[in-house]
Amino acid sequence: MFDIENLKNVFGGMQKEMEDLQTKAKETILSAKSGGGLVSVSINGAGELVDLNIDDSLLEDKESLQILLMSALNDAYRSVEENKKSMALNLLGGIKPFGL
Repeated sequence: MFDIENLKNVFGGMQKEMEDLQTKAKETILSAKSGGGLVSVSINGAGELVDLNIDDSLLEDKESLQILLMSALNDAYRSVEENKKSMALNLLGGIKPFGL
């Protein structure tokens, strides 16, 4: 039988867990490199850029710098999305919504 109180408890607990995951995500740092390490970026799990390193040799080659920077950022943002999916699946994995 459908129990509305049980459903409220499940979603209330889920909301708390989501808040905890958001905090944890912000503390998680994901990094990516391109050009053999000439460009490296670090992004937290909330998608905020927290560090950027560019090798001095690229400062005179704007086109290469742009390509390598885009590559590193795209890789890092893909890692952020994968991390979010993984955290969400872990959260949902332990939930049994209708007392099943």
